[in-house]
Amino acid sequence: MFTANGDYLKLRGSYLFSTVARKQREYEASHPDRKVIKLSIGDVTLPIAPAITEAMHKAVDEMATAEGFHGYAPDLGYEFLRKAAADNDYKARGCDISPDEIFISDGAKGDCGNIQEIFSKECRVAVCDPVYPVYVDTNVMAGRAGTFNEQTETWSDLIYMPCTAENGFMPEIPSETPDIIYLCFPNNPTGGVITKDALQKWVDYANKVKAVIIYDAAYEAYISDASIPHSIYECEGARTCAIEIHSFSKNAGFTGVRLGYTVVPKDLKSGDVMLHSLWARRHGTKYNGAPYIIQRAGEAVYSEEGKKQLKEQVAYYMKNAAYILDGLKEAGYEVYGGKNAPYIWLKTPDGMSSWDFFDMLLERANVVGTPGSGFGPSGEHYFRLTAFGSYENTVAAVDRIKKMQ
Repeated sequence: MFTANGDYLKLRGSYLFSTVARKQREYEASHPDRKVIKLSIGDVTLPIAPAITEAMHKAVDEMATAEGFHGYAPDLGYEFLRKAAADNDYKARGCDISPDEIFISDGAKGDCGNIQEIFSKECRVAVCDPVYPVYVDTNVMAGRAGTFNEQTETWSDLIYMPCTAENGFMPEIPSETPDIIYLCFPNNPTGGVITKDALQKWVDYANKVKAVIIYDAAYEAYISDASIPHSIYECEGARTCAIEIHSFSKNAGFTGVRLGYTVVPKDLKSGDVMLHSLWARRHGTKYNGAPYIIQRAGEAVYSEEGKKQLKEQVAYYMKNAAYILDGLKEAGYEVYGGKNAPYIWLKTPDGMSSWDFFDMLLERANVVGTPGSGFGPSGEHYFRLTAFGSYENTVAAVDRIKKMQ
């Protein structure tokens, strides 16, 4: 008789954003007369920029000819996109990353979850708290998390690095020594950012203890402060201790198109084993490559017109972030983030639980956000709002929240 994977059975309920979406659907079904505004999931709302859609149309036309048809994509990505990413995201910033160290995929979420497969089950994992749930859940699935403590709401074998208002939502070097460290900046969910000097300390620490940093840079396009690094490879020594994951979803609106990439430098080794080779083997075995049409769209992200148009889109979302941040401050809320990041992290009033605040916001303001406790125990009594809605909906949502006071 077959048996199910017992590690999957350890997972806590459904995925956070699935629960949020279900509760929204149920409310809308029972209140059809009310317009609910969603500021929960980090899904963009602006259409894909013209320079990118033009590239997609051109690629579709190519695919309609015998000469221009493309079948399976190279499993590690087309050279034209890997080179464009290397030149624009790294060489332009003084980072030593070559095209053959870039692995094209269908998005950052999959890579964040799948990258742990190249590490042994015995590796100790350190995560920020609160944290993007994928980092935790995929390591639960892999059998690295241990058992769940209902009282503390933590996993026994994970190393938690609390990120609270007291430490500026910045993780501190843990007392236990990890093998794998997940970092995400600009941060999801807190909207926090890290300076180059602070990030350099993590790189130095990882090299010292022979740990690897998995650096999620999905939101780097929202950085406007020159003191904040866009890539961990801006730090000296990062090539020997860091893997970086990028997304085209947040900077270019590819949430419904799907494209991303992961950087694994050839200098990153476990003894004599190159992690680059392991990820290439995993990628080639389990993945058939992002479609040609989508990779041509990704190439257009780096065109001069594409950069100009996407800069305008980022500015649009950051205008939303500023409106939420200022509006909630006006209403008397304690708020964080919203600068150099598209997320606003607010403290729930009067010590209210984050799910109770979710229910109150939905019932009284018809606004949906994301409860902070869904990101980990240190997220309790906090709540996340996203700036990815339309400006009109953002204004309406904030105005509704203000009227609750």
